[in-house]
Amino acid sequence: MGWLNWPNRITVARMLLVAPLVICMLNLTSGWSGWRYLAMAIFGAMAFSDALDGFLARRLQSETPLGRFLDPVADKLLIVSTVILLATDATAVPGFKLPSWVPVIIIGKDVFTVIGFGLVYATTGEFFVQTRFWGKACTVVQSAMIGFCLLAPDLPLVVQKPWPFVYCLAAGLAVVATVDYLRIGNRFAAEQHAKKQS
Repeated sequence: MGWLNWPNRITVARMLLVAPLVICMLNLTSGWSGWRYLAMAIFGAMAFSDALDGFLARRLQSETPLGRFLDPVADKLLIVSTVILLATDATAVPGFKLPSWVPVIIIGKDVFTVIGFGLVYATTGEFFVQTRFWGKACTVVQSAMIGFCLLAPDLPLVVQKPWPFVYCLAAGLAVVATVDYLRIGNRFAAEQHAKKQS
């Protein structure tokens, strides 16, 4: 299985860690604080593996189309599952529940992006995937938001205060990234249409 190189194996392992992370988060309000610490440990491992697979792909010059597909899928599995749980009364971190509009915007960004690139494929016959600065910035800030939320109860009050700013920034970047992806997708579709007409 040459297609499953080490960076891709790490990405797949990161995807598999979503299940135990979700189990821990489903028990955040069970009365045992250990669930939150386990969730933090798993989340930390996933964040480290995200950086590691990208580093190895560049260092070993083993970037593949599969890797370019799996990496954002792993990110979306992590972010979508956790923001839903962090915005639900029964599973939110006490005192740091996400407002319901935050996961709506974050998940909406992924829905609109998938629909947009699906339309690009339908009109051009080309599968267009391109890493964008705003998309990466959005993923980094959303991951930081999740980590901050899990860690927040252990932080001093003065450090907890920026919490509303953190989730507002994450949601705002999701909107910016959505507009950017739709703009670049539309440009690509127009270029492909122009090539076919010439």
